[in-house]
Amino acid sequence: MCGIVGCVGQASPVDFLLRGLRRLEYRGYDSAGIAVNDELKIEIAKTPGRISVLQELVSSTNFGGSSCGIGHTRWATHGAPTHENAHPHLSANGSVAVVHNGVIENYQILRDRLIKRGVTFNSQTDSEAIAHLIEYELPRDLTLEKVLSENYMPLVDAVRRVLVQLRGTYGLVVLFRDYHDLLIGARLGSPLVVGISGDAHFIASDVAPLAGYAEKIVYLSDKDIVVLTPCKQIILHSDEGEVERSPEVLDIRPGDTERGEFAHHMLKEIFEQPETIRAALRGRLDHDSATAKFGGLNLSPEQMRRIQRIMMTACGTSWHASLVAEHQIESLARIPVEVEYASELRYRNPPIDDATLLFAITQSGETADTLAAMREMQRRGFPTLAICNVVGSTIAREADGGIFLHAGIEVGVASTKAFTSQCTVMALLALYFGRLRHLSYEMGKSIINELEQLPTQIEDALSTSDSIRQVAEKYADCTNFLYLGRQYNFPTALEGALKLKEISYIHAEGYPAAEMKHGPIALVDKQTPSVFIVPKHSVQEKTLSNIQEVKARGGPVIALCCKGDKRVLEMADDCIELPEVAGYLQPIVYSVPLQLFAYHIAVQRGCDVDKPRNLAKSVTVE
Repeated sequence: MCGIVGCVGQASPVDFLLRGLRRLEYRGYDSAGIAVNDELKIEIAKTPGRISVLQELVSSTNFGGSSCGIGHTRWATHGAPTHENAHPHLSANGSVAVVHNGVIENYQILRDRLIKRGVTFNSQTDSEAIAHLIEYELPRDLTLEKVLSENYMPLVDAVRRVLVQLRGTYGLVVLFRDYHDLLIGARLGSPLVVGISGDAHFIASDVAPLAGYAEKIVYLSDKDIVVLTPCKQIILHSDEGEVERSPEVLDIRPGDTERGEFAHHMLKEIFEQPETIRAALRGRLDHDSATAKFGGLNLSPEQMRRIQRIMMTACGTSWHASLVAEHQIESLARIPVEVEYASELRYRNPPIDDATLLFAITQSGETADTLAAMREMQRRGFPTLAICNVVGSTIAREADGGIFLHAGIEVGVASTKAFTSQCTVMALLALYFGRLRHLSYEMGKSIINELEQLPTQIEDALSTSDSIRQVAEKYADCTNFLYLGRQYNFPTALEGALKLKEISYIHAEGYPAAEMKHGPIALVDKQTPSVFIVPKHSVQEKTLSNIQEVKARGGPVIALCCKGDKRVLEMADDCIELPEVAGYLQPIVYSVPLQLFAYHIAVQRGCDVDKPRNLAKSVTVE
């Protein structure tokens, strides 16, 4: 959600802060701001709205020659998106500035306590209290000489005394007016990563702002406090004292976050899917044994063979991918699969036996509910594996093992390539579990062959973009849509409806096609199109009957079908013809035109495709 950037020792801190915030726009935000230490005072520029507005404000402000600064994009929780509520926040005497991600649950108690001390608050946020508390905890007789001689510990101790008062989650960075070239960061439940360069240090809420600036990175762990100067970093853990965190090579390039020749990041990522599917498959197909292979599961085949039940937990699009996996694994491996919303599982007490394996499914690896659900299952002693796109993320590091998607940075808020990569990886899992149990060698070889055809089939689906745009233009003024599919394509319908809601703000609902008669058919009229996902499968006849029921009531029908399927072509008002695909892979191929359909409608309606209103890329607060 909110984004943080900071630098110390950087020759042009304002340039870095603004560029870093632009690279964090995909996280979702409604205001932005920066602060730099100008030797005599902390200079702040902040505003509601987009970073382009902040850029104009900064260009008219005289920031000094400091090499130290912090920046923030805010997604409103406590208080509306206003200038006063935008970060950074200053303490009462202007000696401390803070940027904060997360939610402080006891902020009202802290606020009331500070007001009794005479503090005047300038915002409605929970974050402002942190700045005032740090100012209050700083020793009054503190000097620069004392701070340096004690290796910055007086400042660290002041921050630590504040952190123990906070209840909730935080990723925060503190800038001090009186101690130049110094930042202090801390995290608990909200990610922070440190960037290391030759004569500068950086800090951010994810790695995207660091590309091109840092050569190596260090992921902070919960309860870490980091002191950053141009030439050093000191990391302390609340329970362990000073600790070493091994740096990793930063393996992304500045261009990875650019959209190139495409009009939007989302469109670029839709068209990247043939390659991201190849990346998900690369090195994981074992032709000799007719199975899939993984390097990070950290469970032996014997242990996997004893698994009798799989539980998957996720949120949003990842939850839809988990529903696809439920069909794939139960069909190919005959293992019962249960899919749980992470926000529900973390508070439930479901009966789980010792032969159950939990998978946490996440693009970012930082989703608060998914992380909390995984931790709860770990606390109870169950093995937990992650399917994740972000190496170094909290879930990736804390899970007992897992599988990376290798889809690259996904900038568009509405997930596209991560969804199809998740479904591909879980098809591989279905093959792996199936071959451990009952799938024959010949069946395994057949599945591998079908998986290897996926990138080409997705390229075929992408070739329909122009015709999809024409259909989108036809229906762009509609305000309600129904998405309908059966079996494997019920989750596809859910995902298609979600994409339309996310980026075009049109109300859409996904249902199993047979459930239409149990309520949704009441919505059918001439202004409510029904999108049917109707490839060739065992219940196609049933779905064709549902199409007839919609047509009989005057409802427009848009159909996704196999090429040359004359019955569908004759029934539907508009058809998108796609290659014939094995049932367990249909959601991967058939979701692509639904992504394009949502995209083209959103463009037609003038919506901000990459930064849809009210949404955040990674939901890191509850």
